[in-house]
Amino acid sequence: MTEFNLATVHETVSTVVPEREAIVHGDRRLTFAQLTERSRRLAAYLSRRGLGLHTERGSLRPWESGQDHIGLYLFNGSEFIEGMLGAYKARVVPFNVNYRYVEEELRYLLADSRARGLVYHATFAPVLDAVRADLPHLDVLLQVADGSGNGLLPGAVDYEEALASVPAEMPSVELSPDDLYILYTGGTTGMPKGVLWRQHDIFRAAMGGRTFATWEQVTDYEDLRSKILPNDGVRILDIPPLMHGAAQWAAFYYMTIGATVVFPSNTTTVDPVDVWHTVERERVVGLTVVGDAMARPLVEELERGSYDVSSVVAFGSGGAILSEGIKQRLVEKIPNLLISDVAGASETGAQMGTASSAGSVSTGRFSPGPGTVVLDAELTRVLEPGEDHQGWLAQFGAVPLGYLGDEEKTARTFPTVAGVRYSVPGDRARWLANGEIELLGRDSVTINSGGEKIFAEEVEQAIIRHPAVADVVVAGRPSARWGEEVVALVQLADGSTATPEDLLAEAGRHLARYKLPKAFGFFETIVRSPSGKADYRWAREQALKV
Repeated sequence: MTEFNLATVHETVSTVVPEREAIVHGDRRLTFAQLTERSRRLAAYLSRRGLGLHTERGSLRPWESGQDHIGLYLFNGSEFIEGMLGAYKARVVPFNVNYRYVEEELRYLLADSRARGLVYHATFAPVLDAVRADLPHLDVLLQVADGSGNGLLPGAVDYEEALASVPAEMPSVELSPDDLYILYTGGTTGMPKGVLWRQHDIFRAAMGGRTFATWEQVTDYEDLRSKILPNDGVRILDIPPLMHGAAQWAAFYYMTIGATVVFPSNTTTVDPVDVWHTVERERVVGLTVVGDAMARPLVEELERGSYDVSSVVAFGSGGAILSEGIKQRLVEKIPNLLISDVAGASETGAQMGTASSAGSVSTGRFSPGPGTVVLDAELTRVLEPGEDHQGWLAQFGAVPLGYLGDEEKTARTFPTVAGVRYSVPGDRARWLANGEIELLGRDSVTINSGGEKIFAEEVEQAIIRHPAVADVVVAGRPSARWGEEVVALVQLADGSTATPEDLLAEAGRHLARYKLPKAFGFFETIVRSPSGKADYRWAREQALKV
């Protein structure tokens, strides 16, 4: 089969549907042709500034990069997609920057990534200005005006002026399937790490190289052209921040088939009213979110207000699963809705999924895609479906090369078992006799209590079933008796009340007694990343205080 380059994929799609809208964000609308022109201009500018490839992949080790890197320190919008595509077209590697980072975290990320460039919204100029003296290698700064009133930093260039200063011509480079895609992990359980993918492999794993659910692969560029939607009108609302892999993957997946990616007008926060007004205005057919934390306020607003959602047929979550309660409330408001949970990780791509609809709502068990298996606890063999063992969720085939600059963690996360290289990012799972995989939880947030392993996500899913609970995160704390004990940090829904005894009774209907929380803490807001993922470092700190 042909191997793919993400820039070439985009250029190919653009030749088939040049006048179709690629991106809609408020009043701004870009056709595929316009997106192509702007990304080519960015590529030309980066190339003119000396950024690009300096060492071909073949002479590098898995954790090494031979390309220059540019950070995208941006809210959602066309500039983020342009930044990715423009960098790819110059053989520069873009990477995601968490816009919630404080100075110390931003300094770490830009140093760890060895960033040569940064595209950033003017809102973030003060934080960047505070750390840039410590980053002598950061010499290309493109500032995107955003109404914040912050002036250009010394040495920075206005983004639009930079694009206007060069022709819309591709640099004279030879694009390769070996060119890198870098995705930094969220850092909610440890320091962020840059995951290195070959572009061909991430295209296969998550960005349009195969059809989700059927897993049919795109074989070559002619096949890619044939799979582009023949009609306009498929518009997908991408709500999570593009600094999160699930949002990037959704955007590229749908652009690859010629669909239109829509962003809410307000991309600095999730505004449920704005989301549903965007759905009405753009006749959106599908929405993407990350778990309950993002979906719950949308459901609550849909139940409160009156919105025309007749165009909506799909609702998908990646990066965190949706609870049964949220799914049930969604199908009650949109009876013909198909809800999909996609499980995967920065180190695996989209691995498996589950679908729910009216009359058939479930959570936590998934149908695996090609290459998804469960390895035994010792990483010596692949378990068979029906073996009653907890193991490691693993992926082979299209998997990353490694972690940028980290040989040790690369070897640990990407082991070779019986001659096959796997990605094993740390999720525990059980392979059921019917072929489904039960996802238990991330090992790094597992609580070892009295010699028993308790998965934080499993306890969270039991507690969230209580109707008074709006959000919950579970963490462990030291215990003289048990070694560790479970602590639940709970945010109650507005106007609702519940006691620890109420929540224990609900959890006790779904969990063995030893898994139940020993303490509860009630908070006005549960701290999560902008993508909606739980911040377990924060949770562990709070658990010590409860």
